[in-house]
Amino acid sequence: MKENEFKKGIEKRKQEHEKYLNKMNKISGDGRGWVDRYKHPVLTARHTPLEWRFDLNRESNPFLMERLGINAVFNPGAIKWEGKYLMVARVEGYDRKSFFAIAESETGIDGFRFWDEPLVMPETDRPDINVYDMRLTKHEDGWIYGVFCTERKDPNAPEYDTSAAEAQAGIARTKDLKTWERLPDFKSPSPQQRNVVLHPEFIDGKYGFYTRPQDGFISAGSGGGIGWALVDDIENPVAEKEEVIETREYHTIKEVKNGQGPPPIKTDKGWLHLAHGVRNTAAGLRYVLYMFVTDLEKPWKVIHQPGGYFMAPKGEERIGDVSNVLFCSGWIRDDDDKVFIYYASSDTRCHVATTTIDRLLNYCLNTPEDRLRSAASVEDRLKLIQKNRGV
Repeated sequence: MKENEFKKGIEKRKQEHEKYLNKMNKISGDGRGWVDRYKHPVLTARHTPLEWRFDLNRESNPFLMERLGINAVFNPGAIKWEGKYLMVARVEGYDRKSFFAIAESETGIDGFRFWDEPLVMPETDRPDINVYDMRLTKHEDGWIYGVFCTERKDPNAPEYDTSAAEAQAGIARTKDLKTWERLPDFKSPSPQQRNVVLHPEFIDGKYGFYTRPQDGFISAGSGGGIGWALVDDIENPVAEKEEVIETREYHTIKEVKNGQGPPPIKTDKGWLHLAHGVRNTAAGLRYVLYMFVTDLEKPWKVIHQPGGYFMAPKGEERIGDVSNVLFCSGWIRDDDDKVFIYYASSDTRCHVATTTIDRLLNYCLNTPEDRLRSAASVEDRLKLIQKNRGV
């Protein structure tokens, strides 16, 4: 490629990229009164800077090839920081390795742009093979914590088994979201952990963690359910015991697995929780989002749990690397009690839905629980019908 053609090629890509970044978002409707969904994803592989993907030097890349491709951007943590809406996204390269990168927006619904460089995450003395799905907690101790999954090859697997893995919870903290201090991995009685989330307040001077104990890398096994554990010292995060506080249930949206999403939001009616539930289908696992509320003073005690799912994959959200999946690890409560829910679809892209604290509480407090039987489901529906007739 001649120098003139090379420069034109770069300029064309930059213009196309800028046009994509400046795409405005709008409400798409069909949020069932609970949330407002939006037409366009807010963060995708195409949002990543060209400098992260292309070698822009003509001598070493005369054909302007993509050198380090980005496969997907998904499962972001989220925080409001210095007046801007930030996501710490999971960015996955063509090589299957994930890393963290921060994107920011003025509006929270469009215009997201990545910071110049990916986040540099320090390693422990046992290097991570892969890191992903960070939850951000602004804790009352003054730090911002990122709790994420660190994946390594299972040390007990035979040498020929190159897929056996071990998942644990990595912990890092920061004061400015730029420089991160890595702490030891979270330890509990469970052999593997996923979806571990730090509670934002002290519990009798201790750090509270929502956990997801499991026997294997994929299968929950005898574990499963959302757990609760206390740690005395965040710099030595060892939980002597954990208890399951939100269980899996047969023939429900959380039959196979469930896990905490982002850190809970404190309200005068209790702590609002957003979680994911997994069930099996003939087409494979289906991930949906659901909600529950825990007690203000005892955030491990569930006091309200609306039945069924809160959000499920719709339209193009059902298609991607791992289809039929919604997953959320970040939301932001704004000063006016507006809530931005940042969720990913099918391990491919990030979306936003907006709502309010009042709407979420109304949904959680007034939606009937799942009573686990078809006959009971009909009873609840008949009650609604008869109530509406009275109106």
